[in-house]
Amino acid sequence: MSKTPKTGLDALLRPEDSVLVLIDHQPYQFTNLNSHEPAMIVNNVVGLAKTAKVFGVPTILTTVIEERGGYLIKGLQDVFPEQKPIDRTFINTWQDERVVAAVKKTGRRQLVLAALWTEICLAMPAIQALGEGYDVFVVTDASGGVSAEAHDMAVRRMAAAGAVPITWMAVMGEWQRDWAREETAAGLADVLGAHGGASGVAFAWEMQLLAARAGKGV
Repeated sequence: MSKTPKTGLDALLRPEDSVLVLIDHQPYQFTNLNSHEPAMIVNNVVGLAKTAKVFGVPTILTTVIEERGGYLIKGLQDVFPEQKPIDRTFINTWQDERVVAAVKKTGRRQLVLAALWTEICLAMPAIQALGEGYDVFVVTDASGGVSAEAHDMAVRRMAAAGAVPITWMAVMGEWQRDWAREETAAGLADVLGAHGGASGVAFAWEMQLLAARAGKGV
């Protein structure tokens, strides 16, 4: 099991130690998504993927029986147009040696996961990877289940096993940490504007006010 503390600065996500795995955001999975509004999950997982790209966090895309379940949703594939998702037959992603090998190749131990559905395709790999010593963070609002209860029970189960539930904008905040990190701040502003909802609107307003003050020499 992981010995990384659950409190203190070392418990937060770091982009240089993170690897993101996005699991089964496919049309078939969306047809029985009832824990969240599907459009919200699409928005959030695409925002999460774009955030990972801003920080250079390795991102692994995977699908299950693509011929039946459909291709990865276009908005997500468009973030990584050169990457072909790993297509599996295993329900549990962590039982596919290609996925595990891709994660191990990064040398990173903070495993960030999002999947459809939460109770199956997210819970299984999260629990198995925890047993292998990974620090597992499950992005709850970029994942969803067949019912609100299924999603909630799965998150509780993973948390009891040691996983850290987190939302996609919290991932963004932990990776950024400091707005003085200008090399990623501009990219994040674009992601927030496109996918941050009211937070994105508020951030754009703040930038407008700062620009106005700068123009007046304040």
